[in-house]
Amino acid sequence: MSDIKEVLCSLAENNKETLNNIADYIHANPELGCEEIKASAYLRQLLKNEGFTVEDVLKDQFPTAFKASYGNGDINIGFLAEYDALPEIGHGCGHNLIAAMSTTAAIVCGKALRDKITVHLFGCPAEETIGSKVMMSEAGIFDGLTAALICHPGSDTTFGGTSYATHPLQITFKGKPAHVADPDYHGINALDALVDFYTQLTELEKTFTEPYILGRIITEGGTAPNIIPDRAVMKATIRSLSTIYLEEAMLPKIKGLAKRISDNHGTEVDLRHYEPLFKNMINHKKLEAYTKDNFSSLGIKDIKVFPNDYADGSTDVGNVSHVVPTIQPEIKIGDEISAHTPEFAVAADSAYGKEMALKAVKGMCMTVADIVEKGL
Repeated sequence: MSDIKEVLCSLAENNKETLNNIADYIHANPELGCEEIKASAYLRQLLKNEGFTVEDVLKDQFPTAFKASYGNGDINIGFLAEYDALPEIGHGCGHNLIAAMSTTAAIVCGKALRDKITVHLFGCPAEETIGSKVMMSEAGIFDGLTAALICHPGSDTTFGGTSYATHPLQITFKGKPAHVADPDYHGINALDALVDFYTQLTELEKTFTEPYILGRIITEGGTAPNIIPDRAVMKATIRSLSTIYLEEAMLPKIKGLAKRISDNHGTEVDLRHYEPLFKNMINHKKLEAYTKDNFSSLGIKDIKVFPNDYADGSTDVGNVSHVVPTIQPEIKIGDEISAHTPEFAVAADSAYGKEMALKAVKGMCMTVADIVEKGL
């Protein structure tokens, strides 16, 4: 281990209480996306106390988002903090630990490397819902970073893989209402159009040539059985391992089918993306190699490495990875736990979870040292 890595690990150890306090506070005060008032205020004040300059980011859209910066070096390192919770479950995805890891790593790197790097901690709300990193990426908030780092809690320590690009779509067919017994005025049945679309969509799936996920439910289908439905609504989650294939192949076909069926039934159709586009994750290979070696050197065992086409979910970190070199490994915080469950929330508050989070902080800081010493 190089001298600077030893310094970083020692500083991380000295900031163990900071990490634990962040994790404990946010876990004890779960807040939904865009409502993370306590978490955002806590992190802002902590960073100000550490000498960071803190500013709002996209305040009108995301009042709980921010950017905190420290140092005067030419290498710009970004750490991504998430802090939104899940309804009822609380921190069943471990975002309290993500905030703790990223913030502590930013503080440690800032103290040790301020003459070589400028470190930025990005407070990123609403990862579970509308994904602030989508708009932050589009607004150029991450432009100019040398690298962006984030570590996610999990049931294993993992590297590699990707995430699904996803762009959920709501399809609404609009017809004309009528009483089913009216002999003269029959209306236009929007539900018939939607059922036809639902059926033909299954056939359309057979034409997709790349890995995908297509889930759908009918959320509206009428108000009473004796009234011809004048409105029928489907929500669909549409995902692909490739953002390009999703946007340029799948969605045009699905939207085209909806319009053809609407014309055939004499309805109108409204197509609306009710959540933004989350792009597929691109893990930067050299960053990943640095971090994997650093995790191993800290005694983290049983590290799993997934192939490039492995994915089990979606994240707005993918949008960041399309702008700057990015990694999002996972750090094990418990055995046989699944995200978005009460059991995961318990693990995210456990002594073991925080112990592993501290190791991840050390590993990420060591990776920053590698970037400084060896580049990307």
